[in-house]
Amino acid sequence: MTSPGTRLRRAAALATAGALLAGGLLAATPSAAADSPVTEAATVVPVQTTGPADKRFNIIVLGDGYTAAELPKFRADVDKHLNVLWSTEPFASYRSYVNVWAVEVPSAESGVDCDPGLDSPRRNTALGMGFWGGCNPGSVQRLLTVDSRSASALADLVPGSASANRQIVALANSETYGGAGGTFATASGGNALSSLITPHEIGHSLGGLQDEYDYYARGVPGAAYEGGEPSSAHHTLLTEEQMKQQRAKWWRWLGERSESGGVIGRFEGGMYSTKGVWRPSRHSIMKTLGYAFDQVGREVMTQKISAKVGLVQDHTPNSAPIGDDRTVWVDTLHPVGGELDVVWRLDGRPLRAVGDARTVDLRGLQLPRGTHSLTATVSDPTPFVRDPAIRASAALTRTVSWSVDTEVTTPREPVAAAFTGHTDTAAPVGSASVVYADTTHPADRTHSVRWTLDGRPVANGGNDRDLDLGALRLPDGTHSLTARIAGTQTALTWTVDAAPAAGAYTLSKPLRTVHRPGMPVEYVYDGPFTMKLTARDDREGSVVSQFRVDGDGWQTYYGWPTDADAPYRFTPGGTLIDGLVYGKLGRTRAVPWDDATPDYGTHTIEYRTIDAAGNLSPPKAFLATLLPPGAAKG
Repeated sequence: MTSPGTRLRRAAALATAGALLAGGLLAATPSAAADSPVTEAATVVPVQTTGPADKRFNIIVLGDGYTAAELPKFRADVDKHLNVLWSTEPFASYRSYVNVWAVEVPSAESGVDCDPGLDSPRRNTALGMGFWGGCNPGSVQRLLTVDSRSASALADLVPGSASANRQIVALANSETYGGAGGTFATASGGNALSSLITPHEIGHSLGGLQDEYDYYARGVPGAAYEGGEPSSAHHTLLTEEQMKQQRAKWWRWLGERSESGGVIGRFEGGMYSTKGVWRPSRHSIMKTLGYAFDQVGREVMTQKISAKVGLVQDHTPNSAPIGDDRTVWVDTLHPVGGELDVVWRLDGRPLRAVGDARTVDLRGLQLPRGTHSLTATVSDPTPFVRDPAIRASAALTRTVSWSVDTEVTTPREPVAAAFTGHTDTAAPVGSASVVYADTTHPADRTHSVRWTLDGRPVANGGNDRDLDLGALRLPDGTHSLTARIAGTQTALTWTVDAAPAAGAYTLSKPLRTVHRPGMPVEYVYDGPFTMKLTARDDREGSVVSQFRVDGDGWQTYYGWPTDADAPYRFTPGGTLIDGLVYGKLGRTRAVPWDDATPDYGTHTIEYRTIDAAGNLSPPKAFLATLLPPGAAKG
């Protein structure tokens, strides 16, 4: 290959409302054609395959500035980024709707252009990634660009993927804080905060969610909002009472505890304005990295993820009338977080006896002679959605129809008993997962699936293709799960990981430590203190640690913004870094103009882990007491 770092540096500034790390609205534009194809040295590695690419939402991760010897580092960065994504709802529940591909292209040199400054060297890399908008003195340091033409060419190597069903994420081999978003999301692979950008950026590019920042330029308060009612689902000019009266915006969620902390209500600031526009939560992922999507954003993302796939993956052919001497079937998707519902109707009346089975044997219905209408309505009963219009949309409800003619005779063709699709057996499944196994569909019988756990049969009424492990409340440890086609030796076996990762904390030295019966340990400080969270698991894969203060929203632990290996630092007023505030103890503070009143006194800090299988550990807690100035002497 010739020198791609030289010929790809012309990547232009990126331009959408998703440029979180860039601190502005930026998007990728094509550069000049490459002298030789960047695809020549590329290797496509399937990281997670849940189905054919043309039937899934595909996340395609590219790496730049990783030499051949550094590809293991790229793989570790990918693992960390993905496990943060899988710890975030609704991606956790709909992980089975997503394929992930890593495209590995070794670079001639390590690192990327202008990292960290304009006087830093320009490097010979495959994708020409660079800070400062591709080494542009008129740009900003943290704007990390990628050559869009080369990125698209690499993504096109994944058969079945297209712009309509994929999100490209380009990781730079760097520990410098930076990235950008939109059609092409970029992030530095090794920075403390970089793994938190992916769910935020997909919130923009897939969900159409807007930034909830009350600033455009870092450290500069945004002007008052002057427009009309925003089209954004999570911004409004309405009061809470007006939302209820008009049944508008997030009225269905008002007053509920927010998934990102506090309650769903009306909080001023958003869309780069400090005044005149309101958002649902104090801090959701669209405002502050590390928090969850609140219920409003989660509902939108659930619809958008589901719209990228088809709830009905296959079914008995319906282009011509079928006979009543056969079975009829539908194959559905299988969310990790819960089972889909199927309702069968004959001539408009529900077939209650069949429940939500995926197959109906028409021979047992004794249909009157003539023509009949049969339908199967597949729906997602997820509690993440309350809007009836979203629930009734094609993303969450699909109906298949057949005309049944009793005069039609179905030819008998031999169909061997076999599994046609199933939860991956190569990796352990979590103790709260829904595991599935689909089978072939003979016209003259129904293949039943029987489940056993640790050698004992498991009752699984209704839909036998899915087994909800969460309903079994498995004890900690490792279990063996088997699905077998009844009457055959055809079987699948999974290892069930029911042991969450162990989390631990290390604090800076306190003034004193207090032990009280029945209470968490209390640590007393008279100034800033640090907390480092670690996790230990007996299985492979990155573990996500989370913490929260005084029952507020759970935050993903990332170390410290300037150093992923440094501990998190709590201070009375927070620490200002590059225009944002981190680590205020008590009530959070994100920007310099937020309330800086120190919250002295005793605070409860909880921590927990989420392992690669999705197991969530029970939270543990300690107390931290921050004394006001002079109190320690008294």
